[in-house]
Amino acid sequence: MATDFSKNAEERPEPQKAEIVGNIPSWLQGTLLRNGPGLFSVGETSYQHWFDGMAIIHSFAFKDGEVTHRSRFLQSDTYKANMAANRIVVSEMGTMAYPDPSKNFIFKAITFLNHTVPDFTDNGASNIIKYGNDYFATSETNYIRKIDPVTLETLDKVDYLKFLPVNLATSHPHYDKEGNAYNFGTAIAERGKTKYALFKVPAASEEVGVRKPVLKSAEVFCTVPCRSLLTPSYYHSFGMTDNYFIFIEQPFKLDIARMATAYMRRVSWASCMKFCPEENTLIHLINRQTRKVVETKYYTGPMVVYHHVNAFEEDGHVIFDVIAYNDNSLYDMFYLSKLKDNDGFHDDKYFKPTYRRFVLPTYSDKDVAIGEDLVQLKYTTASAVKEKDGKLLCQAEVMCEGFELPRINYDVNGKKIRFVYGNCVAQSALANKIGKFDTETKKTVYWNEDNCWPSEPVFVPRPNGESEDDGVALVSVINSNPGQSDFILILDGRTFKEVARANVNTELHKDVHGFFIPQVY
Repeated sequence: MATDFSKNAEERPEPQKAEIVGNIPSWLQGTLLRNGPGLFSVGETSYQHWFDGMAIIHSFAFKDGEVTHRSRFLQSDTYKANMAANRIVVSEMGTMAYPDPSKNFIFKAITFLNHTVPDFTDNGASNIIKYGNDYFATSETNYIRKIDPVTLETLDKVDYLKFLPVNLATSHPHYDKEGNAYNFGTAIAERGKTKYALFKVPAASEEVGVRKPVLKSAEVFCTVPCRSLLTPSYYHSFGMTDNYFIFIEQPFKLDIARMATAYMRRVSWASCMKFCPEENTLIHLINRQTRKVVETKYYTGPMVVYHHVNAFEEDGHVIFDVIAYNDNSLYDMFYLSKLKDNDGFHDDKYFKPTYRRFVLPTYSDKDVAIGEDLVQLKYTTASAVKEKDGKLLCQAEVMCEGFELPRINYDVNGKKIRFVYGNCVAQSALANKIGKFDTETKKTVYWNEDNCWPSEPVFVPRPNGESEDDGVALVSVINSNPGQSDFILILDGRTFKEVARANVNTELHKDVHGFFIPQVY
């Protein structure tokens, strides 16, 4: 059965109880938030790319064996402006918005100037992130929107640039055990230099009565120089271990000069992103104690990475896993015209992602000969070969293929893990099954049902669990079988068998990422 991913969603802000089939574990108490595009046309105008759609946030509250669902559109400035005009008036990455032809010259001139030095959208339709005790809807611009995680009301608009020198920032921060958050952003031509800034947002203050903007205490932790002033690398995530951060500077770039003239040339900003297969991918390793990039230079061949899986340290090596592509064609798969033309699930030009493991030796290589592999770990075929200029050429071990949107038990993030949960994308960029991948045996177990389209699985560990996979995977599922409801699927983290499902009395929508907030007793 075909599913129309360009169909406008309808919000359901009032809580509605779901119908439970099976038994939800009594320990599962908390709220799953999922975020993604939900509104694709306004008036007679439509977005061209699926990622451009205006954000809708879904909430699934688990309490005492029951599930309550609600959803709300993010009331961003973008949403309000578009709805007020009854047309798309704020540009997104894949859709350039132009004024109503009936508008006068002055209005059109102002619109042109706003796109020459663009004030980006606050349509945070990619993920939910936590800074301090606050939750934010985010994309990858300098704007994030604070939300109420219970009612889903849209609250403050926060501009990173008021606190940090970043024009763009990822929607995948990392968190340490103390509750501090770390994220990467790009500072474009700041003081004549373009650089990548790793910044830290401290955990929530315990001072009674103290209430200040959560980013007011943020600090730049480290900066990495960009190899070109006006073509910084695009990146979506990064890695973290106990002692290091891993940042990939890939040859998938934003052409800032072309972006400045995109409106005049009547092309989208996305068309100004370019993949440069003649360039290598640089791997920057940042020491968390010194707050500096290590002296050893690591690199690999051209690739495009959106999602890091995990990273850990072992015997003088940093090991990190990523989902990688050979080019940038994934973005093109999500143009709405292509989703319709290919029924969403088959595309001859689709290249499967590969799950790749890289190993970065951190011990001294002064006694290592040119051409020698420094990787001393026996369980991986990944290599790091010393070259004449002292750089290490890193080649990955391919762990599996057709795996995306990886999630792990985040309680062991930065440690050596065994299991990864994710979408299985063998035939297209859209998944019709999910899997649990064993990094030791290289085997995958699957869940799927006919005419069902699962989201990214979010792993929730059981409190005081006995093993890494002791918990559940929560999955939002679109069910296109006639007469059947969409549902939240609860899978046993160990067996990957269904424990329960919660059928919701509304339509769910394909989304991007989710965040689970455990109930605090």
